[in-house]
Amino acid sequence: MNKSCTNLAVECKLANWSAIAGIDARPKVKSAKLLKVLNSLEEEADDDREDIFISPPKNASGDFTDEDSGDEDGQRATHLPGSMLHATVLCEDSETGEDNDDPELQPAKKRQKTAVRPQRVWIKRDLQPNLGSWTASDPHIEYLKSQELSPVGLFELFLDEETINFIVNETNRYAWHKNVNLGLTAQELKCILGILILSGYISYPRRRMFWETSPDSHHHLVADAIRRDRFELIFSYLHFADNNELDESDRFAKVRPLIVRMNSNFQKHAPLEEFYSFGESMCEYFGHRGSKQMNTGKPIRLAYKIWCGTTSRGYLVWFEPSQGTLFTKPNKGLDLGSSMVIKFVDALQERGCLPYHIFFDKAFTSVRLMSILRKKGVKATGTVREYKTESCPLKDPRELKKMKRGSFDYKVDEREEIIVCRWNDSHMVNICSNAVGIEPVRLTSRYSGAGKTRTQVHQPSLVRLYQEKVGGVGRMDQNIAKYKVKIRGMKWYSSFIGYVIDAALNNAWQLHRICYKDAQVDLLAFRRYVACVYLETNADTSSQGRRGRRLETESRFDMIGHWIIHQDKRTRCALCHSQTNTRCEKCQKGVHAKCFRKYHIR
Repeated sequence: MNKSCTNLAVECKLANWSAIAGIDARPKVKSAKLLKVLNSLEEEADDDREDIFISPPKNASGDFTDEDSGDEDGQRATHLPGSMLHATVLCEDSETGEDNDDPELQPAKKRQKTAVRPQRVWIKRDLQPNLGSWTASDPHIEYLKSQELSPVGLFELFLDEETINFIVNETNRYAWHKNVNLGLTAQELKCILGILILSGYISYPRRRMFWETSPDSHHHLVADAIRRDRFELIFSYLHFADNNELDESDRFAKVRPLIVRMNSNFQKHAPLEEFYSFGESMCEYFGHRGSKQMNTGKPIRLAYKIWCGTTSRGYLVWFEPSQGTLFTKPNKGLDLGSSMVIKFVDALQERGCLPYHIFFDKAFTSVRLMSILRKKGVKATGTVREYKTESCPLKDPRELKKMKRGSFDYKVDEREEIIVCRWNDSHMVNICSNAVGIEPVRLTSRYSGAGKTRTQVHQPSLVRLYQEKVGGVGRMDQNIAKYKVKIRGMKWYSSFIGYVIDAALNNAWQLHRICYKDAQVDLLAFRRYVACVYLETNADTSSQGRRGRRLETESRFDMIGHWIIHQDKRTRCALCHSQTNTRCEKCQKGVHAKCFRKYHIR
């Protein structure tokens, strides 16, 4: 078992985890173990999803933190190891990341006096927002449209040449420190990326099956691009940071330079829109010492949790892996989730202090957060828990439940123009906003489980807008989950690298949908195009035993980026096999002008 297994901190996003496990959460009592919490959750009958997520090793600078103790092909990932099941479970809102051996020996902290906030005055009227309306245009998208970029060109807006060269240099540096002369090139790295992307829609139980000569598994495109042993060697040494310059307080220091670069590129090319969503995404990790899917009767996932800010369509603008309060200190008066919303807003406002409208769920919303965002000139709407409404005097839920479906009650803080509304749907909904009020109230169709029919009910304006715009993070998760990278390595952060590649592909596809509305392709076709071009154009043709010509793939028939150009040396036409002095710029095949159209149609 690797030494890093003993340094694992598992963090549990459960508001009542200690109560479920039957253990008091006060500092005088030792923390619960993961096994006990999981067993307690299994016995619960409710269907609420609980996410138990994993943190990387504590010492980000340690050499041992590179390696994982799991089997690279996932053969040993059928059970969690004992060291994992008996690991300490920390509450997400814990203020310290240290696993104290004896909490009783720790000195008691003095309780700090909290500033008394002025009492809010809630009155019964509609919201009168005075935030600006959206009038901004997006010149960058117009520029991208004029460039007529291919899917590969759009993908390389994020994994650009500077980022590729950075990864090449850091990987070679890391291998050199291990006394290995790797000699990685940008061309080889793109072959690695092509194989990782291809593994999202073509997966084998073992990745080496791509190179097997058996007719049921051999994949010519992969085998002709790079040798198996060369792929294994490069993939085992992939590195993204200088180990001599790691921040020991950051558990994601090994991939922090990549996070910074990708966030910068995501924000630089993001569509400038009014509506954004903020939420949590889960990066699944199936390592032996890490997380796995738990079949416990309720959907509990063990994975890395990532804070994400997206457009309403699912373009990832900003992300940050969660470390609890270990690396990110919450803003004064806010919890960790609300503090991450503020960080996302600050990132948005780097492009200008525009009246953005952010949507999030009850895990983040509070009247206090709405007040802070309003001072920043940012609109916000989200469902809210009752104890975060600052004593807003709404009708009792039991009383409102007796009224007809679609009934609602609302109050407004007259000083800061923040509205809290309680709406009676199939269950009670509390929603808060600093930008959208009740009017206009419209009729909407809702399903009635009792009568098994659809009925028309009244719906306030802020509820309707929230339901339309809040799903951006969910759409991104759905796109990533469809064809996510299946190959992982022996490093704890290998699954996170696959997540970043999938996010970049999702963003590139979103830009393609915006820039080329008349030539729509689905996400699968987009990924196939990028994978095929990377493997075809970066293939190593110098090795002996390599096939003399590149295989024709689906990119020949995709109708994108094929141009006929003049060539100095005459070659055979790929269709009629007679001499020609023209060729296809993309396919790199000699083709007559008269044969060009027929060659590119099935």
